[in-house]
Parts: sequence; C-alpha cells; structure tokens
Amino acid sequence: MTTSPSFLGLPGRLADGRTPRAVIFGAGHGSTYPGKDSSGHASAADAIRAASQADAPLVGHWDFDLGGPLFDGKPVCCVDVGDISTILHDNAENRLRIEARTREVLALPAVPILLGGDDSVVIPFLAGFADHGPIWILQIDAHIDWRDEVHGERHGYSSPMRRASEMPHIAGMVQVGLRSVGSARLAEIEAAQRYGSRFVTAREVHAQGVEAALRHIPEGARVVVTFDCDGLDPGIMPGVAARTPGGLTYTQAIDLIAGLGKRARIAGFDLVELYPPADIDGLSAMTAARLLVNVIGTITRVADF
Repeated sequence: MTTSPSFLGLPGRLADGRTPRAVIFGAGHGSTYPGKDSSGHASAADAIRAASQADAPLVGHWDFDLGGPLFDGKPVCCVDVGDISTILHDNAENRLRIEARTREVLALPAVPILLGGDDSVVIPFLAGFADHGPIWILQIDAHIDWRDEVHGERHGYSSPMRRASEMPHIAGMVQVGLRSVGSARLAEIEAAQRYGSRFVTAREVHAQGVEAALRHIPEGARVVVTFDCDGLDPGIMPGVAARTPGGLTYTQAIDLIAGLGKRARIAGFDLVELYPPADIDGLSAMTAARLLVNVIGTITRVADF
C-alpha cells in the first residue's frame, strides 16, 4: 500500500459499507525490458496523487469540465486503495498481481482505474477483464504499440495492443492520437489493420474533432480507455519519455472522455507513461490528475451500473 496521500484525499473504503463505483490503484512496474530501468515511471502514481492535493478541498465545488461538482451532488463513490507491490524485472509476478487486483475490483462490481507505470502494465490490466467481455479498447497514444516482442520480451511497453488483439474478450479497438514515428514497422501496421484496429491520427482529431474517433465505438459498448500520456501534446504533457509534437490538447482529451460516457460505458481506465523525471514544474502530473478527475466525473454520471 502507498504511504503517500490518496488521490484527492479519497478514502481507502467507503465508511457506510457502500460498494464504490470506481477503485483507483497503482502499479509501478509491469514487464520491464532486459537491461532497462522503469523506476522513473514507477513514481508516476504518487506524482499524480500529490498533484491532486490542491484540488482535494474543492471536491464539492462546481467543476466546469463536468457541469457540476465531481460527484454530481451525491456521496463520494470512489476510493483509492494504494499501490500493488511490484518489483523491477519480476515481470511474471507483476503481471499476476495486476491482473488479480483488476479481477477483484470488477468482482465488487466497480470500475478499475489503474495508475501506471509504463505501458506494459496495460497488458495484465486488460487480461483482468477476461470474464467481463466483450470489451472495446479506446487507446489514446502517439504510438500503436503492436510490436510482437522486443529483446525477447512479449509483454513490454511496445506490445500492449498486440497482446490485447489476442485476447478473446476484446471485441475491437480504436487507436487515437497517432503521429510521427515510433516503434511501428510496416509489419506492425499491417498486423493491426488485419485485426481491424481503427487508426485515428492526431491530425484527424485536430481537423474533424473527437467524433473522428468516437464514431468507431459501437453505441452502448463497454470500453476500457488506455491513456498513454504521450498521446497529449508535449506542450501540456512534457513529462513523458517520448515527446512528440502535434498531440491532442487537454480539451480534446476530456471531450473524448465525456463523449465516450454519453455514447458507451467506461468499464475501466488506465493512465500510463507519465515520466516524472522529465516533468516541468509539475505540469504533466497536474494535467494527468485533472484527466483522472474527468474520468471519475464521467463514471459518476452514469445513471446505473
């Protein structure tokens, strides 16, 4: 369990015994590549929690992103249960623990919200939905993450969408914010296209709005949002390991979240690839915290669960 303040000062459990609508938990390490050190990413969850503290006394105030207070005038219905214990390079055990925690949250039932960690934590997070399909994925990322393996590791940060495509409970995916160059070769592009992934570039979102992405999500679908921080423009999200110009704006990101909440159902959310050592004046952590507030607010506003 983390010893840092919780996100927005949220409790670890609801005192009146109610089942929470959403459960936040962190995972610092997933499947790290040989010879690599993911410790910079492992500090992300606590950086986001720390950045949220300024807003903690304001939870009951009007939020103009949401059109009302965070919990829509209702009792607090989200908890932060701290971090899973993960160990650098203990890849298989880290995956087991992340998947197990995800399954525990879904069994409540509640919406799991995972704070990474690098993008490798997404693979066991998605695996945890095996008994809750069919699930669609909305990925917000500069990269498609379809490498089959890197340095012999098939569960690293370059492979989450490739592994997701092999999970029978995943019905489809929409990948938004793509731009510039990354790890993808022609073979990965062709594999993703054969699978049926819908690519939506950052340029398309800038030109057409978020509907360019949302129109590919079936109405009423259950959707897991996987949010790589480098999907945003580095001007507002500099604290990433792969800064790439031309990314989504904060407003486009929260419009995607709000639009998804109206069109479908957010079944899970993860936020990954925040790299605090590269942050500037805490801007990235603050932006990540505000994105998470919008996710919680959108989940709260679902009429039934």
